[in-house]
Amino acid sequence: MKKQKSPKKLKIIYTVLMIVFAVIFIFCAVYLFRYIMENKKSEDNYEELRDLIDETSEETAEDGSIEEPQYVNIDGVDVLKKYSKLYQKNKDFVGWIKIPGTKIDYPVMQTKDDDEYYIRRDFDKKESSAGTLFIDGNDNLNPPSDNIIIYGHNMKIGTMFHDLLEYESKEFFEENKYITFDTIYETGTYEVIAAFRTKAYDENYQGFKYYQFFDAQTEEEFDNFVSNCQSQTPYDTGNTAVFGDKLITLSTCAYHDENGRYVVVAKKIK
Repeated sequence: MKKQKSPKKLKIIYTVLMIVFAVIFIFCAVYLFRYIMENKKSEDNYEELRDLIDETSEETAEDGSIEEPQYVNIDGVDVLKKYSKLYQKNKDFVGWIKIPGTKIDYPVMQTKDDDEYYIRRDFDKKESSAGTLFIDGNDNLNPPSDNIIIYGHNMKIGTMFHDLLEYESKEFFEENKYITFDTIYETGTYEVIAAFRTKAYDENYQGFKYYQFFDAQTEEEFDNFVSNCQSQTPYDTGNTAVFGDKLITLSTCAYHDENGRYVVVAKKIK
C-alpha cells in the first residue's frame, strides 16, 4: 500500500502552491495595470494631437459649402493648413482618420523604407504597445493610389482599430456608413462598401489577398478586388465601386482564425 503523505508535507505543498498562485496573480495584475496606464497615456497624447488640428482653416461659404482649402508650404511640401502643426511635429504624418460612432479618431503615418515602423511606436516615435495607424509603404498619396491600405492594432481596451469589428453588424453599418480620411494634401469622405473577416495568408497561397491590391492596371483587376471584398461581406451594403473610384482599406487583427484579420473597404465620395 502507498504510504499517505503526512499533514506536514501536504501543508508545505499547499503553501508552495499558494505562493506560486500569488506571484502569478501579482505579475498579471502589474502587467494589466501597466498595459492600461500605457494605453491611457497613449490616448492622452492623441487628445493633445487633436488639439493641434486647425479647424478654423476651413472657412464656410454663405451657402454652407466649404471654401477652397488653405495650404502651407513646409520644406517644399504644400500641406493642408488644417494639419500643418502636426506635419511640423513629425514629417511621417500623412493624414487623419475619423469614424463617427466609434473611438477611431487618429493620426495616420507612413514610412516607405520601413512599413511597420509605427506598429509599436507612438506619434513621437516612442515605444508603445498601441502603436500608431500607418499606411502601407507601397501606397502613394499624391496623387493617391487606387487603394490606400491603413493598418492598426485591435486593442483589447477598445482603442485604435478595435471598433472596426462593429461593422460585423449590419445595423451598425447602416448607422455608420461614412468615414472621414484626410491626407495632408486633400480632404476626403468615404462610404463603406464592404466589411469582412479574412486572414493573412502564407506566400504560397494563390487566392485573394486584399493586402496586395494598390493600383489597378485594368478595369477587370479593379472589379475583381471589389467583387472579392463584397462576396466575403455577410450582408449587402447596397454600395459598390467602379473603375476610377478611389478606395481605402482599413485592416486590423481579428481572432476568429490564426492570423485572422478584419477589413473595412470604403470608396471616396467627396
